[in-house]
Formats: sequence, C-alpha cells, structure tokens
Amino acid sequence: MAGNLPEYYFRVRENGAFVFRVDTENRQRRIEMDQIAVINIRNGQIKPHGERDLTEDDLEVIRSWMEERTALLARRDIDDIHRAVDYLNMTTHWVQARASDDQLDEVTDALLLAMHDLRTVLVRKKADRLTQTD
Repeated sequence: MAGNLPEYYFRVRENGAFVFRVDTENRQRRIEMDQIAVINIRNGQIKPHGERDLTEDDLEVIRSWMEERTALLARRDIDDIHRAVDYLNMTTHWVQARASDDQLDEVTDALLLAMHDLRTVLVRKKADRLTQTD
C-alpha cells in the first residue's frame, strides 16, 4: 500500500487546504504526514507551516494542485447552477400539479422574492454585458 501513495496530501478546507508531505520511508513502515504548508485558494497565498522552507518542488506541486482545484470548483459551480435550473423546473411542475394550498402559502412569498432577486441580477448583468460589447 505504501508504495502507491502520493508524495503530498492535501486536506481540503473551505478556502484551500493544509498540505502534508507523505513519508513511508521510516523504520516502522508507518505512513507519516508532516504538515508543510497552508494554502488559500481565494487569494493564492501559500504559507509555510511553522519554520519550514518550501522547496521549488513543493511550490510547483502546490501551485499545480491549486490550479486543478480552482478548475474543479469552477466546474462544480456551473454544475450547481444547471441543477438549480432543473430544480426550478421541477418546482414549477410541483406547484402546477401537486402543491396544496397550505404548501403554497408556506413557500410562495420566499420563492417570489428569490426569483425576483435572481431576475433583477440576471437582467442587470446581461445589460452590462451587452453595453460592454458595443
């Protein structure tokens, strides 16, 4: 098992990750993870952990992971939006076909406000894009 492990492990957190160097070359043949850095995806910051000096190899692996993670999160964001469109369509069908008056009373105002807010932002953003291309 130890021979197949990567050299680095990234423990994902909300804004980035903790970076560990994986060590299996010890006398007990245990997997040891030594934290070497903390990274922040949002601002691109890489902070060495403790008194560590990161090597160029460390930095190259970390930067590569950050790029891959950013791309993955972007794909997930757009996938979530496509799912939201599906949920809106399913909600419309539910309202039309199955919702009771009590259920509609419970959700109508919240849905109308959320859809109004979304529509307002979408229209403003579309107008901004149209005026920028002219």
